[in-house]
Amino acid sequence: MAYEDLRGFIAALERQGSLKRIRAEVDPVLEIAEITDRVSKRFGPALFFERVKGSSIPLLINAFGTEDRMCMALQLTSLDDLARELDGMLEMKTPEGFLEKLRMLPRLKDFANFLPKRVKDGPCKEMMITKDPSFDLLPVIKCWPLDGGKYITLPLVFTKDPETGTRNCGFYRMQIFDERTAGMHWHIHHGGAGHYRKNQRLGRRTEVAVALGPDPATTLSAVMPAPEGIDEMLIAGFLRKRPVELVACETVDLEVPANAEIVLEGYVEPDETRLEGPFGDHTGFYSLPDYYPVFHLTAITHRRDPIYQTIIVGRPPMEDCHMGAAVERLTRPLLRKQLPEVVDFHMPFEGIFHNLFIVSIDKQYPGHARKVMHAIWGLGQAMFSKVIVVVDKDVKVRDMAEVAWKVLNHIDPERDIEFVMGPVETLDHASRLPKYGSKMGIDGTRKWEEEGFTRKWPEEQVMDNETTTLVARRWLEYGLE
Repeated sequence: MAYEDLRGFIAALERQGSLKRIRAEVDPVLEIAEITDRVSKRFGPALFFERVKGSSIPLLINAFGTEDRMCMALQLTSLDDLARELDGMLEMKTPEGFLEKLRMLPRLKDFANFLPKRVKDGPCKEMMITKDPSFDLLPVIKCWPLDGGKYITLPLVFTKDPETGTRNCGFYRMQIFDERTAGMHWHIHHGGAGHYRKNQRLGRRTEVAVALGPDPATTLSAVMPAPEGIDEMLIAGFLRKRPVELVACETVDLEVPANAEIVLEGYVEPDETRLEGPFGDHTGFYSLPDYYPVFHLTAITHRRDPIYQTIIVGRPPMEDCHMGAAVERLTRPLLRKQLPEVVDFHMPFEGIFHNLFIVSIDKQYPGHARKVMHAIWGLGQAMFSKVIVVVDKDVKVRDMAEVAWKVLNHIDPERDIEFVMGPVETLDHASRLPKYGSKMGIDGTRKWEEEGFTRKWPEEQVMDNETTTLVARRWLEYGLE
């Protein structure tokens, strides 16, 4: 059963010995970030700072800082378990005949059970500040020395499509400008920015609600690359195995998770921007200052004795790497549904996810690797993949030594590398223009005669089974243990 809220997850972490309480007073300006960076680099525990200078609210960070804790957050023994379940659901086909329809009913009921549920009240409404709300209430941190200020780094930002009413929830950092305004870092390609542009054309404000610290599965749903129009709260329901309860906000026409620790309500004007940044980003470099919309705070609601959950990002490994790894594992069935030839894929931490995409395929015809490259560049956020490396189905994509060995032995660089132009990640500081640049595809598969390779492809060195069995049986005799 899913955690009721963030507190249930904290209690579980503590029972397992995976949470460290820090009782000394700690400064939210740089000190918390430096402590957390050291701990996250050695895959250490979640950190609960009980006394944050300048605030009465305690702070949780590094909660998702290992793969084991990501599994714990979703109450799984392995992230692959959930991927297999999602794969089974995606295999459902339109039923033919009465008996097939009857057999499908339980699966359809499963989907219905994940739909978000509206409730009248919830813990996030225990305390309400609608007169003179202030960001000063929160223990917001400054992460890196050259940051433009303090940032809310783990906000679930809710908006609504003004034409369809469809909800969007995503992570968009918020730089605190003063007690009532903050930057809203909407990347041009993301759902929240799309809602903002529609409201701009209509000359309307964009109403915004920000949930801080709901249950961990709901938090993870905000980073899932959901298909256009799919409600992230439905994904959260699937991850939780029960609906997300949503409660109406006080000053904006939006709904937020009722179990959140803190909710910020406000709006963005259609034509108001302010210089935001720089910010020490997940690339390990500072993203440069730029103009972004301004969030105006109209209300804060929160639980009694709320907990502020946050994150720092930077050179891997960091907490967000493990969140990204979970997303990678959970999106594998979605990718394979669209590209059934894909066997597996991996986006290594060192590639900051969008910089390196390694994919193994069951190669069926000449040029198949290039077909897969271009298909990936045409899929949602996968379009940002700066380098795509395609390998054969027998290559272990998470074994970087094997990938490098196979690819470097398989390629003729002029023949097997291609460059394309297209949209790139907003955070890509190396592209020739902001948001637009080149990408590279590497065909690291074995080459066929039909692809112009007329020489004999050499056999890989593999010991015969008889000898490996013999050596395994006699290993202790050799005295090598």
